[in-house]
Amino acid sequence: MSELHVLLVQGTDSKPGPWHWQQWLAAQLPESGAAVAVAPAGVERLRQVLAEVPAEAELAVVGYRAGADLWLRHAATAEEAAARRADRVLLVAPREPEPVDPLALRAAGGPTRLVVGSGDAEFPIPAATRLAGALRVELDVISDGGGLDTAAGYGPWPAVLSWALYGAVPVADRFEGSVRSAARLHAV
Repeated sequence: MSELHVLLVQGTDSKPGPWHWQQWLAAQLPESGAAVAVAPAGVERLRQVLAEVPAEAELAVVGYRAGADLWLRHAATAEEAAARRADRVLLVAPREPEPVDPLALRAAGGPTRLVVGSGDAEFPIPAATRLAGALRVELDVISDGGGLDTAAGYGPWPAVLSWALYGAVPVADRFEGSVRSAARLHAV
C-alpha cells in the first residue's frame, strides 16, 4: 500500500477558522495515517508543495473556495510546468472561476469532483452545473449546504474524510453516515 498524502489548497481569502471542516480534516487525517500539507496562496507556492510529495505516494487534493479556484489556475498550465499530478481532486464551493480546459484538468489530476451547497450566494447551483459540465466532472450538491462553511454548520464532515482516505463518493452532507461506494485507491 502506498503512502497517502492529502494537500489542502487555500486561496488568499479562504483561511478557515478553527471550527471549519478543513481544520477538522487536517487534524483527522494524521490519525488515519495520512500525511497532510497545506498549500498557501499562489500557483508557484502550490507547485512547490506538490513537488515535495514523493512520486510513489498517492496524492489527494482538496481545494475550498479560492483554493479550488487556485487549483484550476494551476491546472491550466500544470502540464507545461511539469508539475506533480494528483491522483484525485475535490473542489469545494469554488467562486465562479474561469473554466479551464477539461484536458488540462485531467493532466493535473485524476478523477475530479465538484461539491457545492444549495443556497450558496457566492456560487449558485446554475453556475456550479455550468462549471461541472464545462470541466466534465461529477457534481455533488448538498441540500441547504450554503457555502459549506462554519456558518452552514460544516465543522466535522465525515464524508470529506472518507473521500480523502478512500475516494468514497458521492460526497454527502455532514450528517449522512454512509456513502454509496468506497473503493480504496491505494495499491495493495
